Formats: sequence, C-alpha cells, structure tokens
Amino acid sequence: MAALGWLTPRRRSATARSVLAGEASAEAARKSSQEATQAQGAAQAQETAVREPVFPVLGDDKAAAFFDLDNTVMQGAALFHFGRGLYKRKFFETRDLARFAWQQAWFRLAGVEDPEHMQEARDSALSIVKGHRVAELETIGEEIYDEYMADRIWPGTRALAQAHLDAGQKVWLVTAAPVEIAQVIARRLGLTGALGTVAESVGGVYTGKLVGEPLHGPAKAEAVRALASAEGLDLSRCAAYSDSHNDIPMLSLVGHPYAINPDAKLRKHAREKDWRLRDYRTGRKAAKVGIPAAAGVGAVAGGTAAAIALSRRRR
Repeated sequence: MAALGWLTPRRRSATARSVLAGEASAEAARKSSQEATQAQGAAQAQETAVREPVFPVLGDDKAAAFFDLDNTVMQGAALFHFGRGLYKRKFFETRDLARFAWQQAWFRLAGVEDPEHMQEARDSALSIVKGHRVAELETIGEEIYDEYMADRIWPGTRALAQAHLDAGQKVWLVTAAPVEIAQVIARRLGLTGALGTVAESVGGVYTGKLVGEPLHGPAKAEAVRALASAEGLDLSRCAAYSDSHNDIPMLSLVGHPYAINPDAKLRKHAREKDWRLRDYRTGRKAAKVGIPAAAGVGAVAGGTAAAIALSRRRR
C-alpha cells in the first residue's frame, strides 16, 4: 500500500499499538486460514506460474510468502474500491466519497502522513461501518470484489504468488485494508489467508474502534513476525513483496525481499540493498516512477467523478 517515509525503521520503531495491531491481525489471519476450504487444487494447477530458477524452494515448509496488496497484487487501493461499493449501497453520502477520495490523493501525492489528517480518514472509515454486523460486511465484500477488484489483479504478481503455492508454501496478503476484505481477496485468489487491519466488534457488530492501529509500516512487520512465530516459519527463508517504501520494515524481515512496481524511494533502497525488482506497469510508467502515483490519484478522482455523475443521473 502506498505509504509514508516517516514510518521507515530508521525514523520510527514499532509502538505498543503497532505490536497489538500486528498480533491481532495475525490471529485473525490464522483463524481464517484454518477455516478455509481445501477445494482449490484443480483450479490452481491450471494457473501459469512464473518460477525463479532456484526460488521458491520446492517443499520448504519453513518458508512462506507475504504480499502487500495495493499496487502490488492489485491496481489501486482496496479500501477505495470497497468505499465505492459501500457508496453504491448507500452507506454514506456523495460528499463523504469525495472527501475520502481527496484523502487518498493526498496520501499518494504528499508521500508523508499528517497525523491529524490520518486520524480524520481513520475515523471517517470507522464511522461508516459502526453498528453494522461483521457478517454483512463480509457478504458485501464478496460482491465488491466481483464489481471492482477482480479485473485489477496484476497477472505478474499473481503468477509469483502461484509459484510459492506450487512449491507447497503458504502465501499471505499483508495490507492496511480491513481484514475481512483482505480475506475475501485472498480466498478468491486461492491464497492461504490475509493479515489486515482489525476493527473491534462485540457480538458480531462493529464498535467503530480499531484493535491497535491500522496495519501499515511497523505494524505490518509485527504482524508478519507474529504469524511466522505461530506458524513455525524461518523468516530468512521467507519472501515478501511490496510496491512501497513504507513496507521496508516488512521487506527487511525476510531473506527474499522483492520490490514490485516500486515507488521511487523503494526502488532506490532496493538497488542499494541488491533486492530483486519486478515491474508490471507499462514501460513508460515503469521508467517514470512518479507517474504511477499520479495515475493512482487519477483513478481515485475518476472513480469519484463517476460516482457523483451516477448519483446526479439517478436524481
């Protein structure tokens, strides 16, 4: 997910809330994985996998792969697409969608987060789901995936994930998106499970609060660390994939870090560290790393404009 320079390991270490968010996400991911069905083998075998000559290692059950979601596995932000789906279902007003789109644009263009701005975005998202049942959002998430997300999966990144699955390894999404949405995407892609932001619920109803904090930056690294410990994984044999410099803490945990469709800061860091790079954008966009961020903003703005236009037509 696109992110922010002040969350890198040198400038900010994991806080107690980061650890809490990471551990809560790991627990939710493991529970979901254990409950998932096993009827995916035939479909997975038909997928075309892109393999490294010696990696991933076939049969290495101490290894796993961790994939960031936004702009790594999927074009655009899962949370924005989810917001579009909720808007369509009249969860909130047009002005709320426009404000949400502006916040997303600010995050991508500025490259740093204003804590007050971040808190406002977080509170807005939580207020939308407060009082709704978890099961309701899970069902809606399935519909939204089909409407807005299924056609936005990067084939190249999907093939990398399949290579790990074919090698007998578990593959997890790691994202700041709500864990319920992340789990839907993971299940649809045939992955093991997902680590995501955990919203508090009581009796199956959202309270409007988070458990810890959003799963980004140091919290992602803590989630991966907690899951690896619970699963008995050797992180030096694991792989992680991301597009954003904000995920350097997570990428630095594993023995096989990959920069996928990297932003400028991650590309520079990856080259300094001799990390592997993969770019599935068009040649022009890949050459001009600043363009994908602008394109992401354009997608957000375009989606907002389309939603507003649709609303006006209905009136």
